[in-house]
Amino acid sequence: MLYYLFEYLNQNYDFPGLRLFQYITFRTSLAIIISLIITTVYGRRIINYLQKMQVGETVRNLGLEGQMQKQGTPTMGGIMILLGILIPTLLLANLTNIYVILMIVTTIWMGAIGFVDDYIKVFKKNKEGLAGRFKIVGQVGLGLIIGFTMYFHPNIVVRQTVDEAGVSKAAAPMVLRQKGESFYYTQDVKSTLTNVPFYKNNEFDYAKVLKFLGTGYEKYAFLVFLAFTVFIITAVSNGANITDGIDGLATGTSAVIGITLGLLAYVSGNTVIADYLNIMYIPNSGELMIFAGAFVGACVGFLWYNSFPAQVFMGDTGSLAIGGIIAAFAIMIRKELLIPILCGVFLIELVSVIMQVSYFKYTKKKFGEGRRIFLMSPLHHHYQKKGYHEAKIVTRFWIIGILLAIITIITLKLR
Repeated sequence: MLYYLFEYLNQNYDFPGLRLFQYITFRTSLAIIISLIITTVYGRRIINYLQKMQVGETVRNLGLEGQMQKQGTPTMGGIMILLGILIPTLLLANLTNIYVILMIVTTIWMGAIGFVDDYIKVFKKNKEGLAGRFKIVGQVGLGLIIGFTMYFHPNIVVRQTVDEAGVSKAAAPMVLRQKGESFYYTQDVKSTLTNVPFYKNNEFDYAKVLKFLGTGYEKYAFLVFLAFTVFIITAVSNGANITDGIDGLATGTSAVIGITLGLLAYVSGNTVIADYLNIMYIPNSGELMIFAGAFVGACVGFLWYNSFPAQVFMGDTGSLAIGGIIAAFAIMIRKELLIPILCGVFLIELVSVIMQVSYFKYTKKKFGEGRRIFLMSPLHHHYQKKGYHEAKIVTRFWIIGILLAIITIITLKLR
């Protein structure tokens, strides 16, 4: 909204400083500041309201140190995160940009699913919350929306480099460019291309998964892309949800991931930097950096109250939304295949649960009693059982998250 106001004033009046709003970096900085103010200053009021409404966490005694002291701590604090993301985005981002629209839809969609789950747990006194099948339906539904939009929307394209032989066959406009002493053509096209490290030119086309079908396999690329989109959104949102088990773990890790995704969006949406790094240029995707700034500000601001000892928990309202946002963001900037590296903390947490449950069921069927790989899952609870203080566990997981983020950025130049 402010974006349009200042754009209008800049076009019709010559006020000093208005041109700053044309710069993505300036609006991103403002988004971070506004988000921090919302989550820290007004977040205190939200926490007080949650306490007044007796929206407290119900804790099951799992034998973890300090666990029962958290009984009654306000939950559903993810509302703070949602407001910290949505308000700066609505104020500062270009709301006609399809990528921004999709991210707003993702935030509201996943936040609503998490809110319903928390509402059932808190007010209906049902510890199970929203049935798992309904969560899956919601996650799959969001995946389908994003997949269809990414594939069919006319403004979602990638810029490809082609040789002179392809000029006459191209339907889309092409631009002749010079690099050194050689010339080449660039073209904005609809494509199922994505970035993947350690592969030729760092680019992979989903259509190639069906290459074994023979001639005409390209027409089925949409189905593969859609399946990957649904799987990634479901996996990452559940991974973030599972990671949110001790004070500050999911919030701090997500902030690191958000910073990385914001940088990747900026370089992917800047034609000069993308050309210099020799990576896929995605027109209009740079605007996502404003959303990333609001996301990081919301996570860091929430961490003010969520760090040990936590004064508020995000609940599924926050964790499901955070996971969905990260997955959708990565898909839009064509970096979703980097998620196993970037979101490695979420991955190992999710895998630890899958391993524990699978091994327990297998041994119970084979030996008559269930056996465990870890003392307890998810993995952070395993270390709690081993006697580590949760603040130390969180700090070390953050360090791992930072390391994985650096590795993710390094892959931009790996060929």
